[in-house]
Amino acid sequence: MEVDSIGYVAAALTTMSFFPQAIKTLRTDDTRSISLSMYFLFTIGVAIWAVFGLLSGNGPVILANGFTLIPASFVLQKKIRHRLLGGEH
Repeated sequence: MEVDSIGYVAAALTTMSFFPQAIKTLRTDDTRSISLSMYFLFTIGVAIWAVFGLLSGNGPVILANGFTLIPASFVLQKKIRHRLLGGEH
């Protein structure tokens, strides 16, 4: 088994783990149980990892972080919007 194959499997599993939370958040519009500071730091970290992957040409890092950035950004955007509107949903 090629080493990158292990990375791609890990990338697929960790990336898929974020989609259920994002889907639940989009469906219910409820962000009360989500920590804004945690999701902000996490999303920025994922974006930086994606840039690192692009600059280093590391396929699994690009894949995992590029795709994880999508649901993480949706959840973070909703959380920020709810916080700015003055009430958590």
